[in-house]
Amino acid sequence: MKIPLLDNDVLRSFVAIAECGTFTSAARLVHRTPSALSMQIKQLEQNLGRTLFIREPRRVTLTAEGETLLDYSRRLLRLNEEAVRHFISPTLEGKVGIGTSDDVGTRILPEVLAEFARSYPAVLVDVVVGSSKQNLALLDAGELDMTLVTVAEEGGITRGEVVHEEPLVWAAREGSSAFQRSPLPIAMAHEGCAWRRMTLRALDRAGVPYRIAYTCEHCSGQEAAMLADLAVAPFPKSLIHPPLKEIAGDSLPAIGFYQLALVRRGSNPLNDALASHVKDAFQGLR
Repeated sequence: MKIPLLDNDVLRSFVAIAECGTFTSAARLVHRTPSALSMQIKQLEQNLGRTLFIREPRRVTLTAEGETLLDYSRRLLRLNEEAVRHFISPTLEGKVGIGTSDDVGTRILPEVLAEFARSYPAVLVDVVVGSSKQNLALLDAGELDMTLVTVAEEGGITRGEVVHEEPLVWAAREGSSAFQRSPLPIAMAHEGCAWRRMTLRALDRAGVPYRIAYTCEHCSGQEAAMLADLAVAPFPKSLIHPPLKEIAGDSLPAIGFYQLALVRRGSNPLNDALASHVKDAFQGLR
């Protein structure tokens, strides 16, 4: 029996439908008509012998088999792009420096660096982990080519390009009693941190008494304070995993959304290539 091959155009349509939730929105994204996408998916389901979508009046959702195919599809499309880029991208050599905070460094950069190394094996990437303030100073001193900085939404971005946005929420250890204490014990970074400014502003507006019980520039240090039940902390929603949990309720005010901006010192083929990989990685989180 001849096994049917998966077509990249069809996989691209499939991923678009899964991410958009409707054939109409996905059609605009891939520049096809909804009926053309419907025919593609029907043929794909026939070839695989599986139902991939649950079709509802106003949206579609993935079946269990569809979820499995979505993972394969994303990997296949990335591999195809990587293979094409290997042959048509200009050969790059040299060194590029990027600054990042520890939460981004552990969450995003491993994938970025792995894909970038496969595409440009002759390029050395120098990663500096530090606060936004420290990395901006290094950028301005010419020691970094680009850096990811945290931006408080209410302050607005003054430098760079926003590549990511998500809510900052209250986090604590499961079974914690820290959030019930008064004044509220908080773990956070030192002065100058956007998360700190956002959090203290929210507490002041709500009239919640607090004390800064623990300070550390790194998320791992703040996480340690939460695990010891010494404090609660403002944390990106995507970073909260057991044994940490999000604290929701009327006792603590909403903090708001924060942004990550990519600030670059200049444009050249080397910097442009790494910046593109960074932006693609954040695009994949949405």
